Amino acid sequence: MATSLSTTGCVGSSFYGSWGTSIVGEDYTLLAKSVPSQVRIGRGKPVRLQPMMKNINEGKGIFAPLVVVTRNIVGKKRFNQLRGKAIALHSQVITEFCKSIGADGKQRQGLIRLAKKNGEWLGFLA
Repeated sequence: MATSLSTTGCVGSSFYGSWGTSIVGEDYTLLAKSVPSQVRIGRGKPVRLQPMMKNINEGKGIFAPLVVVTRNIVGKKRFNQLRGKAIALHSQVITEFCKSIGADGKQRQGLIRLAKKNGEWLGFLA
């Protein structure tokens, strides 16, 4: 963004847009409508794109191969149930730790987010 110093001593800018409509309102709807919801492959029927929430470190991390093999053996549904129970238990441990040292809720949430980030990095969420 180019800036210039005007004669009044104020810094001017080449930005002429509005901050209020940068992501909300009409601009967002226009952007959302411009993204295709279907893609044609060759001459066949259009294929609907599925929204995906993926771990950016999927398949990476020291424990990722073990997690993938376990998921394939146990089955995806049962594996996700076990993973959910393990995550809940770990969150309870973090909560009890925070209570014992007198940390507030904001610090507890920060520790839980850090645990999730570390789990992704190590490959537990592969």
